[in-house]
Amino acid sequence: MITLTSLGGAGTVTGSKHLLESDGRRILVDCGLFQGLKKLREQNWDPFPIKPSSIDAVVLTHAHLDHSGYLPKLVKDGFRGPILASAATRDVAEIILRDSGHIQEKDAENANRYGYSKHKTALPLYGVHDAERAVERFSSTAFRQEVRLPGGASLMLRRAGHILGAATAEVTWNGTRILFSGDLGRYGDATMVDPEPVTEADYVVVESTYGDRLHDPQDPTQTLGDVIERTTARGGTIVIPTFAVGRAQSLLYHLWQLKEAGRIGLVPIYMDSPMAINATDLLCAHLEDHRMPRDVCEAACGIATYVRDVEASKKITASPMPKVILAASGMATGGRVLHHIKAFGPDRRNTILFSGYQAAGTRGRSMVEGAREVKIHGQWVPINAEVATLPMLSAHADYEEILRWLSGIKRPPRKTFIVHGEPHASDALRVRIQDRFGWDCVIPEMMERHEL
Repeated sequence: MITLTSLGGAGTVTGSKHLLESDGRRILVDCGLFQGLKKLREQNWDPFPIKPSSIDAVVLTHAHLDHSGYLPKLVKDGFRGPILASAATRDVAEIILRDSGHIQEKDAENANRYGYSKHKTALPLYGVHDAERAVERFSSTAFRQEVRLPGGASLMLRRAGHILGAATAEVTWNGTRILFSGDLGRYGDATMVDPEPVTEADYVVVESTYGDRLHDPQDPTQTLGDVIERTTARGGTIVIPTFAVGRAQSLLYHLWQLKEAGRIGLVPIYMDSPMAINATDLLCAHLEDHRMPRDVCEAACGIATYVRDVEASKKITASPMPKVILAASGMATGGRVLHHIKAFGPDRRNTILFSGYQAAGTRGRSMVEGAREVKIHGQWVPINAEVATLPMLSAHADYEEILRWLSGIKRPPRKTFIVHGEPHASDALRVRIQDRFGWDCVIPEMMERHEL
């Protein structure tokens, strides 16, 4: 008998962790941090539901923090098995996990310095050393090649689009085929490949981030150009809170297209995120994982001035000239973008442009929903700048694209589990799958055990 238990990513769009168990062996698919609402973030500090040392292997679909960010803590607490992922995911995860470890250390240091922790001595969830130990456990896995997992299971990865290295994961165990979507990308995306079809599955575990909506069909290059033109015409600066992996690189491509078309003239473009810069360097090292040929990749990656040190970042903020600033983080939860929002948010000539999903409880979500002030570094900052979005740039499949991917499965699965979505989005996708295909669907709750 095989059981499936969601230790995260159930009833929420973050913290994905899905546990398969059979005959005392355990395989964990994804191992993400909870992000967004405080009550979710606090779960990162709860004792792990099972002994990390009892897990035989982790399968990682992609490197985003909500799928990979708990790995250093898992290793810190005793996990000693392999972490199987695509080669590009391994490279991207190394950047993301090191950065996350550094942030955890800095947060603890600041909490102790300024006394805002409820603990006498605040400790990081994990540090850079723990991240490095986690990276050492990675085993690069080729796409469309069956590999053995501990306990007699096997794994096959297929490209999912979404970001560099992202995969769907098919785990076959005791003759039962369980398919995990991970995060599905878009069809016809300008930079990333289409999600690869899968024709057979006994059980499907599918994400539902955008299970309740369709993406805007407008051309993202055109819309981005319109925002830049109207903002610079009034003497303003465009601040783009940017997901360092995936979105930053897509934006560079669209900005390059605008430059090539002569639409944005000499407006300077700055990439103010060391992690995004490092991730961008990987694009030309993994040409097989995206659509761009080498010359286009190199040209797009060369469109921006890269800013690594803090002093150079401060100079950008101080400059009154119109410009485009790409800075992490994508939901304005931390990072250098907060300094830019503090500087440019109060002036109505400027624009804060969001380019992806904004989770509940984040500053990004508040601003997109119309908040006229946000709290940054303990201060309330007025938001008089234009707040705009580029929903068509999302790296997540909308519900029609999810259904398109599912339609490749020729025989109805025994059950389809809908995860990684806010409740209304998951329920909307459940209804659509049942109406379109007549499949048996379940929205699992956290820690709910299902026999397969």
